[in-house]
Amino acid sequence: MAELLVIILLPLLLVASAGWDLASFTIPNFLNIAVVGAFLLFAAVAGLSWSVIGWHLLAGLLGLVLGFTLFALGWIGGGDAKLFAGVALWLGFSDLMAYALLASICGGALTIVILLLRQIPLPALLARQTWFVRLHDARSGIPYGVALAAGAFFLLPSSEIFRLAALA
Repeated sequence: MAELLVIILLPLLLVASAGWDLASFTIPNFLNIAVVGAFLLFAAVAGLSWSVIGWHLLAGLLGLVLGFTLFALGWIGGGDAKLFAGVALWLGFSDLMAYALLASICGGALTIVILLLRQIPLPALLARQTWFVRLHDARSGIPYGVALAAGAFFLLPSSEIFRLAALA
């Protein structure tokens, strides 16, 4: 059961978050709550010790502080900050720095791609899609939830939480 939570539920929640962010530039609270709830379910099913859970909670809190600092600076949205914290909760301190680096690299690549695409006139077929028009608008931001999900996908197979799931 623990493996299913890590290889199916968490990725589904990340894909949903990225897709929602891409389409609307928001990540609903219910998705961020689901990421946290899925971790708590994982912790119970995997039989994590209270000390391990505590360290993961502390990593999530640090992720929340870092995320809301970036939000306060106007660099990411509030949903992105909460998603970063939720993924930090899952990954813990052992993979938090690698995740932050990978998410930043993915965010930089995503930003470059979107800025380049915004230089190209929008084809008529895509001009009928309101989410794509919003994404193409130079006044719009960058849906950073996509980068946060991508960073997690790159790291997840080599993460400690993945190993813990296999041991449960």
